[in-house]
Amino acid sequence: MSNQYKVVVAEDETTLRDSLIKQLAEVWPTAKVVAACGDGISAITAVKEHEPDVLFLDIRMPQKSGLEVAKSVSDQTFIVFTTAYDEYAITAFESGAIDYLLKPIETSRLSNTVKRLETRIRDQKPQNIESLIQELTATLSPDQESIKWVNARSGDTVRMISVDDILYFQADQKYTKVVTRDYEAVIRTTLKELSTKLDEDKFWQVHRSAIAAVNEIDSIRKDELGRWKLYIKERKESLPVSTEFKKRMKAF
Repeated sequence: MSNQYKVVVAEDETTLRDSLIKQLAEVWPTAKVVAACGDGISAITAVKEHEPDVLFLDIRMPQKSGLEVAKSVSDQTFIVFTTAYDEYAITAFESGAIDYLLKPIETSRLSNTVKRLETRIRDQKPQNIESLIQELTATLSPDQESIKWVNARSGDTVRMISVDDILYFQADQKYTKVVTRDYEAVIRTTLKELSTKLDEDKFWQVHRSAIAAVNEIDSIRKDELGRWKLYIKERKESLPVSTEFKKRMKAF
């Protein structure tokens, strides 16, 4: 067997896709990314065309979901699911047949995954994991379309706000604050409920009290009291950062 491994990366967010490819180059120099895909159909086509050793597969993909892609190609390649939420890190993933990575992807976790993959590629053939995929599909919440707009109140005005304009959401007592570049408003939906309705590739829960738009995140850094804070591009205010997200973000 050649000591070079073929890899396909399927991720619809360009920034996340490019970041994973860069991390793979750092921790797995003997791997070559032979295709980078932005939707489920392209992922299936790439697996058939390139016959990769490994497919890094986002769970939520346009056209066909990651679970649908996995059903089609699980016996052709080893699969590593990528996801932004811990809710997907369940028993089926820990079975050994399926691996997963939480976004933002920690380099150390990716490195450990690569070691397991090399062992599997050497000692095994890809398994048909359709039964496990069915288990995942039954266990996970039904895949509903992410919300595109929110109706939020700003003083005596009710605004219809596109989620593409939102920088972050923050819990505010009984309400949730919605912040754009131009104004702030509030909605009655709790942050917990809201998190299930947002596109997990575009919004990350950085703290139990805050959800930030991925493309608007500038950095995380310590304040004068040594507490880690997240900063939004071109904004002065900061958001609190959970310990888990801090670890993941520092490795991103």
